[in-house]
This record gives sequence, C-alpha cells and structure tokens, in this order.
Amino acid sequence: MSMAVADPKTLPPVVVGAGPAGVRAVQALVAHGVRPVLVDEAPRGGGQIYRQPPPGFSRPARALYGFEASRALALHTSLAALLPQIDHRPDTLVWHAMAPAHDAGRADHPGELSLLHGPSATQHSLPIGQLLLATGATDRVLPLPGWTLPGVFSLGGAQVALKSQACAIGQRVVFIGTGPLLYLVAWQYLKAGVTVAAVLDNASLGDQIAALPAMALQPAVLAKGAWFVAQLMAAGVPLHRGARALRMLGNAAGQRLQAVLWSDGRREHTLACDGAALGHGLRSETQLADLLGCAFDWNPLHRAWLPRRDGAGRSSAPGVYLAGDGAGILGADAAELAGERAALAMLADRGVAVDADRAQWLDGRLSRSNRFRQGLERAFPFPEDWAAQTPDDTIICRCEQLSAGELRRVAVETGARELNRLKALSRLGMGRCQGRMCGAAAAELLAQASGQPVDQVGRLRGQAPVKPIPIHALPALLPTEQPEGDA
Repeated sequence: MSMAVADPKTLPPVVVGAGPAGVRAVQALVAHGVRPVLVDEAPRGGGQIYRQPPPGFSRPARALYGFEASRALALHTSLAALLPQIDHRPDTLVWHAMAPAHDAGRADHPGELSLLHGPSATQHSLPIGQLLLATGATDRVLPLPGWTLPGVFSLGGAQVALKSQACAIGQRVVFIGTGPLLYLVAWQYLKAGVTVAAVLDNASLGDQIAALPAMALQPAVLAKGAWFVAQLMAAGVPLHRGARALRMLGNAAGQRLQAVLWSDGRREHTLACDGAALGHGLRSETQLADLLGCAFDWNPLHRAWLPRRDGAGRSSAPGVYLAGDGAGILGADAAELAGERAALAMLADRGVAVDADRAQWLDGRLSRSNRFRQGLERAFPFPEDWAAQTPDDTIICRCEQLSAGELRRVAVETGARELNRLKALSRLGMGRCQGRMCGAAAAELLAQASGQPVDQVGRLRGQAPVKPIPIHALPALLPTEQPEGDA
C-alpha cells in the first residue's frame, strides 16, 4: 500500500536561519497571511551579527552591538512579536536536505529537511514545498603555522565567545587578517576591557583609500567603520596595515599561544599575546543549497562558488530561494532587504498578490549594496599570494591533520587538478567539518600547486551531515536493525 504524499503547494513555506534575512522574510510572509516554519540552529534568533546573549546576561545592548544596537533590538523585537504566528523551531540543526520534485508528467513531491533538535538529541524530518535558505556565513580562515595552538580562534569564534558566554579568548589579544569585521571585533574586545595587543591588517592603507569612492555609496556604514578605527587609535591600539602574520608561537611546552611572528614587509617582529583571532573576510554557508541541487557559479568578487539566483532570490532549483550572506556576502543591512525580497518572490509564486513597487524599491537598494560590496573588496582585498607564501608545515585540514606540504605532494605526484580528486587521494575534508573550514584554503593551494587559476580547481561537493552531529545523537540517526530472518 502506498503512502499518501503531501502536495508541496499545500505545505507552509520553510525558512532556515533566524538572522536578519530569515526574520525579515518571515515577517513579510506573515504580513500576507501565510504561517511559515522558521528553523534555526541557535536557541534565540538574531543570527551571528545580532546574536542574542543567554537570559540573565548583564551587558547592555550598546556594549554588545555598538552602533547596531537599535537594529539588533528591532530585529529581536520583530521576531518576538511574530512567534505566535509562526512555527518556530529553535535549537534545531538542518543536517541534510532533499529538494522538492517538480517532474513533468507526474504530481509534484515535497522535499525534505533532516532536523536534529540539540537539547533533546532527537531527530525528525520536515516536508518542504517552498524553502528559503538564509544560512548566513562563517569565517574564511587562511591557515598559518601554529594556528592550531590553544588560544587561536577565528574572528567569528572570538565574537561568539564574547556575545554568548561573556568570555574573552585571552587577556592580551591580537586580531589578524583583513575585512571590516577585523576592526569591529577588535573594538568589541576593547570595550569589554581586554587589552588589544594589535590589529594586523593584510590590506594596505592605499587599498582602503582607493576604495573610498565606491564605499561612499553608503556613507553611514563608511562612517561607522572609520569610527571603530578612530576609537582603536585613540585607545593606543597599534594598527598595522600591509602586515602579514608569519607564525603563531607557543610556550615551551607547546600548549598555549605565547606570541605572533609577523612582518611589515621590511622586517619581522614578535608580538606577545595569549589570544589571537583570525579572519580574511567571510565565506557563505552553501552546503544545503548544494544538497538541494542548486547550480553554482564562480563569483570573482567574492572569490567563491555561490549558488545561482535571480534578483528576487529564486535559485535554479524549483521551490528553493536564497537570501542573505548565505548566498553572497553583502552584510546585515542588505540581508534584511534580501530576506524580504525573497519572501515576496515566494508569495508571488504561490499566487499571492504582492506590492510591485515595494519589490522594485528593494531591487534598487540591493543593487546599491552590491556596488558598495565592490568597494569593500577593493579596500580589503584577498591576499592572492597566500598559497605561494604558506610553508609546507602549515596544517590546512585540522580534522585529518593534513599539511600544506602533504597536499602539494599529492597534487604533484598524482597530477590531481580538481579539488574532489585531491580529497579522494588525501582525505582532505573528510573529517567533522566536511571541508567547511579547510575547503577554501585547500582550493588556493591546489591552484598554486597545479598552476591553475583558483576557479578551475572546482569546489568540494556538499555532503551530509553538513555540520557535526553530537555523538550521543548518533543512535537516533542510524537505521533500525531488522530482526533476523526479515528480508
């Protein structure tokens, strides 16, 4: 006897991610009389940029979010008001996804999300017809020798520790990499009473001056960034532009970060510290889009493979929509706009009338955000010589303990020219993170070792689970054994 299959058209729309894009999408859906499902990995909405502290947390919003305190509180308030009108599923990880089927000649079949509720370690599936991915971004980390030492964090990890646990990663912290987040997190640590040993920015002052015309398209954002820099300078924090961190140095036992060796382009310096935060911009979380069959294109601006979408947020996979930094890094303000715009596209595709003038206004604002993003990339360019400058002893894949030298050797000896081939030959990206943290750096190394442009080496294919699953939840995820004698 066949099981009844839900009609995708009758299913409520599902939104994954309760950051700026997800919340504004849900708000637009509710405003049009639709009750969506909102799935979020965090216990409370806000995303990374507006991450809410746990109950009882005493630091005021201004200290947590700076200039963005009013926007953070507005987003939190909006979500709280929406909760009675939506199916909200916090603390829930989407670890696998299958796309809705829209095959000619037969009825549509819903897709499915595999969910894991963290606190109870229970898993279940959620049928989907329309799905909006607002999965956000994570740090793009370019490894250097010693980055696996205790005391070394990604920029985002350092920020989460401060916002969620009111903990600093050290008492004397250095911030390394490039991008606007570098200065924001350094300022947040300064405000928390931590000694900021230095900011080591790969980008030069000339890069940032050259980008001013494009960045002036959003003068308020530009002014905020300048203010963070001014506050750090006023506090006596050393800001070194055109700097390159060479190696993290541990204590005698090799059990804790003790200093950073860095170069200003002329000579090397040793900077004492007990904490370091690394980040070279952000990387979109695209694994679910990959599993859902979305087409990807190389985006030279973001130096990444991103899921294809139209201006309204429709992906190449029917019924799947994209918004926010998970589809391309544009920042929190643009994410709110993109979330609403994608929701209007979902509604229109459901046959619900939407305001065309509002949609057109959102399109214009998003176009302007894209031009501003070009300015940011000019101000904080990717260090394209990173792979050539990375020593062989640098660990690239922490899960499998693969060094840059080992990956280069495999590439040269086997002739591997594609990233998934390198994975098969070396175990790159086969660990707990499924390549989320090492994939971008490994692609740069393979391109350098094989003498190709980085866009020619491809990308690691998405694999489930897209994020690590707690070991105590594994029994619930494994198939139940059949009794002996059953076929």
